[in-house]
Amino acid sequence: MRVLYVEDEKFLADAVKHNLEKAGITADLAYDGEDGLDQATKGIYDVIILDIMLPKISGIDILKHLREIKVKTPIIMLSALSEVEDKVRGLDSGADDYLAKPFKTAELVARINALTRRPAEVNSEKLTFENLTFDVNEKELNGVSLTKKEASIIEELLKTPEKIVQKEYLLSKIWGEDGIGGDNYIEVYVSRLRKLLKTLGAKAKIVTIRGLGYKIVKA
Repeated sequence: MRVLYVEDEKFLADAVKHNLEKAGITADLAYDGEDGLDQATKGIYDVIILDIMLPKISGIDILKHLREIKVKTPIIMLSALSEVEDKVRGLDSGADDYLAKPFKTAELVARINALTRRPAEVNSEKLTFENLTFDVNEKELNGVSLTKKEASIIEELLKTPEKIVQKEYLLSKIWGEDGIGGDNYIEVYVSRLRKLLKTLGAKAKIVTIRGLGYKIVKA
């Protein structure tokens, strides 16, 4: 596996590269946004890791440009910024995942591995994973009608199976920018979905990743 890591803190970049390669992942480095964008368009990487704050061209601008020119390589955004709006801005611009700095290389490796797994089958109307089928238009999971919030949660999970969906992202997307009330109720909706999966005899389950969010995985 080969990844591109765009990071202007050279000591950090070199250290992460060393640890990634110990984990069997080849890592190329770019120390500014201009060089990062040039390398990212080569189409040779399995995953691109972008710091948000970069000299010359920001990580967000690189991300937007790559998605505009139809580069579909999975992208992980990195930033020391922890505000919800920064995470949502990156994800809404086309990022596949978000990791706050400082981070452990083991977690980055786990995110990379999750992004390179086989994604769900997606078309304009349905999302499928294992023996589950979610009808996006009818808001039905295996023929069972869901509430609006249940449908929104399961849709986000099924878009990227076996990959963490950030709790903050779900709160902002489903409950609005401030997420008022959502933090108290999101577990209620997730619990309902877990019970429904059991009722349906699903070969998948929703797991909580403490401090991060949720993901749907094989049962």
